[in-house]
Amino acid sequence: MKYCNLRSLAEGLTPVYTIGGSTNPDKWGPIPASSDTSWDAVTCNWEADGYRLPTEAEWEFAARGGNMSKGYLYSGSNDWDSVAWNNANRNQGVHKVGSKAANELGIYDMSGNVWEWCWDWSDHLYYGNSPQDNPTGPESGSYRVNRGGGWHHDSNNCCSVANRGNYVPYLIPYISPVNLGFRLCRTAK
Repeated sequence: MKYCNLRSLAEGLTPVYTIGGSTNPDKWGPIPASSDTSWDAVTCNWEADGYRLPTEAEWEFAARGGNMSKGYLYSGSNDWDSVAWNNANRNQGVHKVGSKAANELGIYDMSGNVWEWCWDWSDHLYYGNSPQDNPTGPESGSYRVNRGGGWHHDSNNCCSVANRGNYVPYLIPYISPVNLGFRLCRTAK
């Protein structure tokens, strides 16, 4: 969230995230290393043109190839090895984006390589009651959703476009270098 707002400000875009009444990350204080009520109460301005994390629904729509989807099990293929880094082909560690095939939208590495943070709080019951059109996730929770899968998981557990996981959000500085990243998006106008 801090990176998204700082990049938005640097490019003259309207920041998306507000913490403690401010969109300026310099006023948010340090990134927390444990649960923090101010950071957990972050709000997202869906009308802003700045950078943000995708919702889980946006992430999956993109991973499936959007309106150009061919219904693949993995993002861009039914053959996981052609589109995903995992423990069967990883050669240890995160790989350069784009070294496997892209999906129908020309997007790389949505199946494997690293898990990717989404905006949504995790709630396995949410989609039973969510809006059908462009759901933005539960209002609160303890864990944020991540999608895709990481290089050190096996192909059965990490690569399908439906694969999901979750982590507590304050562990980002401790997990990200190993197996967790993020992909930015902006609201289409």
